[in-house]
Amino acid sequence: MSLLRTTIGLYLRQCGGWMPAKSLTDLMEVLDVPVELTRTALTRLKQKGVLTAEVNAGQKGYALTDAAELMFFRGDRRINFPRNMRPDDAWCLISFSLPESQRERRHQLRRHLSWIGCGTVAPGLWICPDFLREEVKVILQELSLQHHAVLFTTQTPEVAGDLRATVNEWWDLEYLAELHKEFAAEYGAVETGSVPSNAETFATYVKCVDRWRVIPYVDPGLPKSCLPDDWPGGRCTVLFQDIRNSHELPSLEFVRSLLPVSLTKE
Repeated sequence: MSLLRTTIGLYLRQCGGWMPAKSLTDLMEVLDVPVELTRTALTRLKQKGVLTAEVNAGQKGYALTDAAELMFFRGDRRINFPRNMRPDDAWCLISFSLPESQRERRHQLRRHLSWIGCGTVAPGLWICPDFLREEVKVILQELSLQHHAVLFTTQTPEVAGDLRATVNEWWDLEYLAELHKEFAAEYGAVETGSVPSNAETFATYVKCVDRWRVIPYVDPGLPKSCLPDDWPGGRCTVLFQDIRNSHELPSLEFVRSLLPVSLTKE
């Protein structure tokens, strides 16, 4: 369940690394998620290695696994501080070749590269901003495919014709622009500035982050010279950051208000 995953990523680490199951179900009820559905989702996250069940002071609860903590740590930077290429920034080319007998692994690699915002130049040649190189390396290592790929660094690619038109073939810019526009349409009217620490602020913030967190992964932050003149990405990023700046701390205070007193002591 996406909302539960987002809630865990936002608050479990900031609340001592462990939270009672009751607190998690209470928080999800604020998000209009029934208790039984939350319990089922918690079980699934445990099975997937995201959570581990632990008892603390006689209470059943959950903590993040080491692998999940690393995953969320990586996601913090990507989600909260999206990067954008400058005109003179380098690009990374990913060249790979796998035999037909490893077709499924090839499909896995392409899917993972797409998830972090890489574009497709050709079936075995992908491209991304060079600042995503380390994330590409992690994918290759986790899939044990580092010996099947070669990474190259290049400056602005030379293409026949208009670079913007070619980039639009490498990435589905229309789809990415629509993601930004839908987010702006849903959250453009959210009040920012001074907001109260209550259930409404918490629900707005968690749902906002849940909607937003996919966008800075699939949108690699291409330079303006490669994007349409009316590209909505910059405005959308500012909108999210304004909401985060105003809602982050009041939401955390609300979460802590639902926790046992022993977990909220400094």
